[in-house]
Order: sequence, then C-alpha cells, then structure tokens
Amino acid sequence: MSLYCPVKLRTDWETVGGLSDPSKMPCASYSFPPERCNVGSKLRTAEGTTCRDCYAFKGMYRFPDTVRALERRYQCWMSDPAAWEISMIRLVDHFGAKASGYFRWHDAGDVQSLLHLEAIARIAAATPTVRHWLPTREAGIVSWYLKRHGSFPPNLAVRLSDSRIGRPQALRDGVQASGVHVEPLTDGAECGAYKRDGECGACRLCWDASVPRVSYPLH
Repeated sequence: MSLYCPVKLRTDWETVGGLSDPSKMPCASYSFPPERCNVGSKLRTAEGTTCRDCYAFKGMYRFPDTVRALERRYQCWMSDPAAWEISMIRLVDHFGAKASGYFRWHDAGDVQSLLHLEAIARIAAATPTVRHWLPTREAGIVSWYLKRHGSFPPNLAVRLSDSRIGRPQALRDGVQASGVHVEPLTDGAECGAYKRDGECGACRLCWDASVPRVSYPLH
C-alpha cells in the first residue's frame, strides 16, 4: 500500500513523526530505531539469539532518510506522549479501519516502557475495527501491564518473541508468542512468507490472537 496523508490529518502525522509503509506487509506500521530497543540491544550482542541478525540493521532500514524518520518518531513519542496517543488514534483509524483493517506495531524497534505499552493498548481499544499486532521482547513490561490491567484489548495480539533460535519459550497467559525455528517445525503455526518472497500475502496469522504461536523458519 502507498501511504498518502490527507490534509486534515497532516498535523497528526507530524505529531507522531509519520507512519511506516513496509512493502511486504498488508498495512501501515509504526517503528522506532532498532538502537532504541531495550532487551533487543542486549540480545543482538549474543550468538544464537533472534536479534543477532536483526533485519532492521540492514537494507532500506539503513538508508539515511529511514534512519532519520525512525529517530523522529521516537522523539515524537518521548516529547509528548499524550498528544502522540491522540494523533495515533486518528491515524490508525484512517490507515487501518478505513483502509486495510490491520495495523502493525514496530516493524523496527520495540516497546519502551509500561507507559508506552498502555498507550498502544488504549489506541487499540479506541480502534476496535482494526486488528493490531505487536511483536515484542519486553516480557517484563508485558508482565507489568497484565498485573495492572488483567488483559489486552481483544483486537490486539501481543506476541512475546523468543530470545533464542529454535528454543520456544513456554506460553504465558494473556499473550501470544512468536519465534524462529530450525526445520522441522515442532511447535506453532509456520509463517509462510518465505514462500512468497517475504510477503504476507493473504495470511494474517500474526494478527490473530486465537493463534498461540507463530514461528518463522531460519533463513
């Protein structure tokens, strides 16, 4: 899809720093610099982790314009979380509910804090006709959220990502999971994007909160 921001939403667009338009996905997304990941930055230094060969440090993510855009979005969130949240609701409603019906959180980067995760959950609750998918390695933040709020909105699939390749973690109540497997797959539904040049195509497994685990083949 091609993201065109109508005039009436341009202030919101500037408030959040714009949205991402991942070419292989069926919807708009929002992203931060991978350098801003809390857990991911540590995992990236260790062999055998799912962050070691992070795609967000390669290809188009390293183009100067993209690097600047990701940092701009991070700074927009940090500078005014309340305004960011209001504008994200309007943008998700436009690019999700009125377009694809789906929204992806963090094709790069990750949740920054409990405050950040709470804002994402409220945005999902305010856009109930949009299916949201949030992959994250911030298990601690997710646990804090669940202790405080009990559950996520039903249209928000929060998938805790496994830390190590081929080592699926135990499923936790209230959240879904994702991982990377070495053939053959022994646990979870397999992502078939590798058969479609990396594209989701018609598949929406990752957004489906009724699917406990989605696993990606190592490639």
